[in-house]
Amino acid sequence: MFRAAVTNSRSNVGRHALNARVCCPVPRSQAPCFFSPPFIEGRRFISAYGYTQAKALVYSKYGEPKDVLQLHKHSISPPNGTEVVLRLLAAPMNPADVNQIQGTYPSKPPFQMTLGTQEPSAVAGNEGAFEVIATGSGVKNLAKGDWVIMKRTGQGTWRTHAQMDETNLIKVENREGLTPLQIGTVGVNPVTAYRMIKDFCEWDWMRAGEEWLIQNGANSGVGRAAIQLAREWGLKTLNVVRERDTPDATEKLKKDLYDLGATKVVTESELLSREFKGMIHEFTRQGKEPIRLALNCVGGKSATSLAKTLAPGSHLVTYGGMSKQPVTLPTGLLIFNDLKFSGFWVSKWGDKNPQLKENTIMDILQLTRAGKFKDIPVEKVKWSWDTDGPELAQGVQGTLSGFRSGKGLFTYEGGD
Repeated sequence: MFRAAVTNSRSNVGRHALNARVCCPVPRSQAPCFFSPPFIEGRRFISAYGYTQAKALVYSKYGEPKDVLQLHKHSISPPNGTEVVLRLLAAPMNPADVNQIQGTYPSKPPFQMTLGTQEPSAVAGNEGAFEVIATGSGVKNLAKGDWVIMKRTGQGTWRTHAQMDETNLIKVENREGLTPLQIGTVGVNPVTAYRMIKDFCEWDWMRAGEEWLIQNGANSGVGRAAIQLAREWGLKTLNVVRERDTPDATEKLKKDLYDLGATKVVTESELLSREFKGMIHEFTRQGKEPIRLALNCVGGKSATSLAKTLAPGSHLVTYGGMSKQPVTLPTGLLIFNDLKFSGFWVSKWGDKNPQLKENTIMDILQLTRAGKFKDIPVEKVKWSWDTDGPELAQGVQGTLSGFRSGKGLFTYEGGD
């Protein structure tokens, strides 16, 4: 876990002295054995004793990000043993991150005093790319300059710097040709798409180009990843998106997905229309090309409509519920079409299958390196040492707004 030795708060020094690991500049008989490195306004300061000044977006209660996120300043002690000190490169803002802050997500990191906050707190964020800037003497697999991602969710990525044991990190073995954006966003959405396509359907790989998957929320990070992976694996995709404010904006969105390799793109209103059955008949060559898999992140009527397109013996996988409506299924689909319905939560899957998760990540990064996996659109929130807490919290709050031009992404532009 992360460990900060001391904080900048004088009132906290006594409380955290027992947790501090500091080299005293004078003998114990002449001075107390703790040291609080100074904080110089407007810039970071690294003390002569090896302390790294850091900031983290933390919350001590659940609520809206703009109301509960606080920017906490603290110090990180020199790494010991198998510990490493990390510097943030890029960290995305996913809807699950916001749900976690709101207290509505099933997985909740514990509130702790590790960083010397006034109240027990958690560091927000679950995904990100970091650079190793210092290592302990017992570190075997990492070196200064390596890029890493978190092995599990819930480790807190919205911070300028962190200290962690090397066993909790995945090293990017070959970062050549990769960017912090690509590495920092690989562990959730692309892995979700990859595993759902691979694990929930026994594709007939001898029929490349003759089998389909259908998905709603096709413009999401998972949706974009699914389009590109399916294209690479010889599968056709039928993609459903919500209409934009204007017809031109909707057509532009469709073109974006076609450029990624989508086979067909339709709107939510077309999916729910009476004419959609005929459209499916035309797309699939009068039903000769079966739709074998449906990926649902919306729920409600949209999920029901996806299920109705599936060939007998196929699978619908739900990984989200943006409409906040239940998945309702006609009885006939269950009895006569023998459809299967499952849920998928990448966090739980990754915790159960850490090595397979790492293998999946490396496979996706190899596709990215080869130019077969395009970057997701992002709205960058630049994080420098002088950026204040409310500005960062407002960037997170924007994740809840509809029709953003891209995924929110923290990019740290401070030095080591």
